[in-house]
Amino acid sequence: MSDLQQQVQEAADRLVESGEERGLQVAVYRDGVQVVDVVAGVADPGTGRPVTADTPFYNFSIGKGATATVAHVLAERGLFGYDTPVAELWPEFGRHGKQGVTVRHVLSHTAGVPGVPLDTTPEDVCDWDKMVAALEDAELWWEPGTKVGYHAYTFGFLVGEIVRRVTGKPISQVLLEDVAGPLGVGGELYFGMPETEHHRLARLEDAPVDPAAWGEMPADLPMFKAGPMTLMPSAELGNRGDYLSSDIPAGGKTSARAIARMYAALLGEVDGTRLISPDRLREVTAVASSGLDEVFGMPTTWGLGYGIGGPGSTAEASPTVFGVPGAGGSAAWADTATGTAFALTKNRLTNDFAAASLIGGIVTGA
Repeated sequence: MSDLQQQVQEAADRLVESGEERGLQVAVYRDGVQVVDVVAGVADPGTGRPVTADTPFYNFSIGKGATATVAHVLAERGLFGYDTPVAELWPEFGRHGKQGVTVRHVLSHTAGVPGVPLDTTPEDVCDWDKMVAALEDAELWWEPGTKVGYHAYTFGFLVGEIVRRVTGKPISQVLLEDVAGPLGVGGELYFGMPETEHHRLARLEDAPVDPAAWGEMPADLPMFKAGPMTLMPSAELGNRGDYLSSDIPAGGKTSARAIARMYAALLGEVDGTRLISPDRLREVTAVASSGLDEVFGMPTTWGLGYGIGGPGSTAEASPTVFGVPGAGGSAAWADTATGTAFALTKNRLTNDFAAASLIGGIVTGA
């Protein structure tokens, strides 16, 4: 066992033993080779089923990293450019003055359509055509490209429908054929997950939340206009069978190993597979938008589909780190400076990234 593997294993075991975490996985790749493969705790507290390296977790926004990657793989093939207007690929989207929205705007969270209708139900989110129709009818919150704001749900449906229009296939199929399959993780990285595979998933649970934390948030925060509270990430939502089976590419179901392997294959070759060229990697990890997030109110910096700066860090402090963390505390990122790809997945949903910051710190310090 390598020293780094041992350090990460001990840290993961301590998190579980302390009760801070229930079950987790950590995977690290360096220069295309996996150097950490750690599991700890239980995937299902009800049965005591242990976490294994191939256990998929519903990780909410971690899946956006895979959504963006699918877009870049198709852009690499010339199916569209980043400055292609979305309405050129998907004409119905151009209604209500949205004809100026480009693929670049979508990927950099500057498109100006961050919200879903406030009467949207979880069942609606599982209905692709309904969500696409809502986007076609949506009106702009701001002039595309002039402001940045997290497109929490809409990012996935925007990219997913672009993918469907140019390939004729659902994004889950393209993910399997062009990303997960070639990397050998087709059974560990999903948007829509076949019902026959649900028994393999980790069961999510909510960590206790301090009610005061919600009380401090201003009632007029635009976040509350971007979607109903019933769609806020929770264990109940992430354990729903329809959410697990449906293509909701704002999130994803993945093992740490699978999503870290994907990031490693963006940085370079992994067993002969490289997803995008070095030039494209430079383009998609350069800062594309930054400023105060119009939806959540905090400073934010995006490349094309990936946040810049790691969990617990900033774009200024970690300009070579790119990735997307997930609500509940899971995280996945890569560092172009060190050739490192990192993922931590877990089933106890916390409102911080303490575990990812702790173990990420061990990895970056090694």
